[in-house]
Amino acid sequence: LGRHRETARTSPKPGERRLRPRVCGASAMCARQPPRRRAGLPGAAPVAGALFVLLLACAVPARADEYDHKYAVGDRVILWENKVGPYNNPQETYNYHELPFCRVETATDEKPTHKWGGLGEILQGNELIDSGVEFKFRVDQPKTTLCVDVLTQKSAKVFKRAVRKHYWYEFVMDDLPIWGFVGENVEGAADGVDATEVRDDAHIAADAAENDLSADDSGVLRGGRHEKKPSPHGKVSSDMLGHALRDKRHGGALGKRRDDKTQALIYTHKRFDVSFNGDRVVSVNLVAENPKPLVAGASLEFTYSVTWLPSETPFRKRFERYLDYNFFEHQIHWFSIFNSFMMVIFLAGLVSMILMRTLRNDYAKYAQHSADDVEDRGGDEQESGWKLVHGDVFRAPRHLPTLAALLGTGTQMSLLVLFVILITIFGAAYEGRGTIITVFIVCYALTSFVSGYVSGGFNARNSGKRWIKTMLLTAGLFPGACFGVAFFLNTVAIFYHSLAAVPFGTMVVIFFMWSFISFPLVLFGTVVGRNWNGVPDTPCRVKTIPRPIPDSPWYLRPFAVACLSGALPFGSIFIETYFVFTSIWNYKVYYVYGFFLLVFLILMIVTLCVTIVGTYFLLNAENHKWQWTAFCGAASVSGYVYAYSVYYFLFKTKMTGFFQTCFYFGYTAMFCLALGVMCGATGYVGSNAFVRRIYRNVKVD
Repeated sequence: LGRHRETARTSPKPGERRLRPRVCGASAMCARQPPRRRAGLPGAAPVAGALFVLLLACAVPARADEYDHKYAVGDRVILWENKVGPYNNPQETYNYHELPFCRVETATDEKPTHKWGGLGEILQGNELIDSGVEFKFRVDQPKTTLCVDVLTQKSAKVFKRAVRKHYWYEFVMDDLPIWGFVGENVEGAADGVDATEVRDDAHIAADAAENDLSADDSGVLRGGRHEKKPSPHGKVSSDMLGHALRDKRHGGALGKRRDDKTQALIYTHKRFDVSFNGDRVVSVNLVAENPKPLVAGASLEFTYSVTWLPSETPFRKRFERYLDYNFFEHQIHWFSIFNSFMMVIFLAGLVSMILMRTLRNDYAKYAQHSADDVEDRGGDEQESGWKLVHGDVFRAPRHLPTLAALLGTGTQMSLLVLFVILITIFGAAYEGRGTIITVFIVCYALTSFVSGYVSGGFNARNSGKRWIKTMLLTAGLFPGACFGVAFFLNTVAIFYHSLAAVPFGTMVVIFFMWSFISFPLVLFGTVVGRNWNGVPDTPCRVKTIPRPIPDSPWYLRPFAVACLSGALPFGSIFIETYFVFTSIWNYKVYYVYGFFLLVFLILMIVTLCVTIVGTYFLLNAENHKWQWTAFCGAASVSGYVYAYSVYYFLFKTKMTGFFQTCFYFGYTAMFCLALGVMCGATGYVGSNAFVRRIYRNVKVD
């Protein structure tokens, strides 16, 4: 590149030498001579070559796709078909083509492309399949025929059943979900009559009133000539079933109709309104239109159209339209947080009174005892009986390996929930399909060392000999219980041919994660805990013969104390439980993880305080078997949550069928199991610190 300079063929001036250009051919002599380099530009040839390669790479057009969410004009945007199912049963989902929709004809006969997501996405029952529908970035598509299908007797029956059960479907475009209904039920339409001719505003208003729908939301369910209007909250949510039927949680949406007076119609046209900002897709809106009657032998033409609209919505805020701010940020949500804080202050004051006033008086009375004042001493012992059990209060509990495994798992669950909440807050993990589930599973495997360390140390401090059994229970008790429930649910899903069935490959991945990550970490943590944290350090010596436990009133017995201890912790999370259940079972995206973090901390504090109070009452009744009572008392909050789930199922949802009932109570059982183990370990840790604190200052003969 300009290495040699040509010289003019002119005669040299006197005293001047002519510089002749040096032309190198293929001779070896010329090749051996090093090339001259221009001064001040060392290594110009490699730099120039690198620049040339870089320019060449930049000249090649980059292929845009949904992984970087950037497209050029005319690039294909894939519409993925995901699932279909009855609206009232969120977990009862099937493959999109379980309904006899006609498939889009393609140039080749290749099988449609599948998009496999992460572990959590598969566990949620998502199966994305390329629809083959033509979408080009920023290129409008007029009304185009997808396919023409002649209804048979069987396909018409299947579609009618789907419409009467309010089947909905989900598409995905550029990682944005799109929802719509298969069809609608119309009163008074005769067979062979176009439903759009008998649908008027009176019918729309009557159906909206019957189904407890707002006027702005009726267009989503009805389609036809009535299009979606912006909601009064500034959201355009015609593709969002959660907003379209937001009053379903009050028991009004999708009421039952009498089949003898209604006709099932199917939407045959899908209108996509796609908004873009620069080279990115920021929103997708679907309006289902042109309902046709389902009559055997009828020919249905399924069509679609695409309109691209510019938008000023930033790409980072495109998911906000799926969030229901008016529901989750309602003032009753703030009031519940304030109420829980007041409960924390009350319980903290109660525990402080026990520690500072009652125990101080007890210490003062014990300090005034003399050796020959037997009568006064006996009277004081009856008044404050917790000192009498000093020789048994640190006795190893029954079923030591099981309690050690539960405490280790509960401690791990507490840290795990805290980590997942923080990751979700800072990473907005709720925007991705199944991201939170993936984070939970991965963090569970990586934090297994904590459960092994806690259980191994607890077992060793109580002179436990069966540390291998403790380790096996720690590694397999909670996962085994969840696997048993999941196996039953998976069997039901396979029988129903539902997408909720977990593929065999996913089971293998989860088993490998447990075998090669979780189990070794539990084993390593148990060994470390036994050696580093297994030295007994009890303040009082344990007597050889256990002290008999006297009779006590029913409210001071361990079972009553354990059952009553969960009432106040459940009261502190009651409102948040409602919001969590609504987000899971009513198509809402839970995003207020700041609230969730506050409620989690409040639950931990309330559980600690209540368990300490219950333990004090139990010891004061001269009952030294406080370990299991403390754990079960704190864990009893899960029983209250499960009882509330029964009420929620009966009065707040319209779920029907064996499939959805099994999944509802199965998922809730796993949730309550994790909650109970977590709260139980927290309550035991607080009670253990309290017991050690009060017996450390007691002088024992």
